[in-house]
Amino acid sequence: MRSYQSVLILKPDFDEAQVDSALEAITGLIQSHDGECLKVDKWGKKRLAYKVRKNRFGYYLNIDHTCENEKVPSLEAKYKLFDPILKFMVIRLDEKELERAMGEHSEQKVSQEAESPVKEKKTVADDSDTEEDQD
Repeated sequence: MRSYQSVLILKPDFDEAQVDSALEAITGLIQSHDGECLKVDKWGKKRLAYKVRKNRFGYYLNIDHTCENEKVPSLEAKYKLFDPILKFMVIRLDEKELERAMGEHSEQKVSQEAESPVKEKKTVADDSDTEEDQD
């Protein structure tokens, strides 16, 4: 199986519950085509560069998944028929790109965990400044 990235733009008038139900339906489509979702990123509502089906905004989803090579055109046809999707793009990822995409996800978690209160350390330059102030 090959790895793919699907970038989808959903209708902007969806609330969070509707986006989640659409996402479940989309992951169901991927699984029905013998695929597996590796990572799902919700990019949120963003302004479009031009109107798409009379919409200025759209809700972006980024899904990294696997799928059989022969079943990608069928998956794209299902994306076209799925009403909440305004636009979509499916890109094949090679191993390096997939590792980078999955690595960015884990790096974000590590950086969030690493953010903790850091104590200030006094340097040698700070000591010399305080001695000069005392004279």
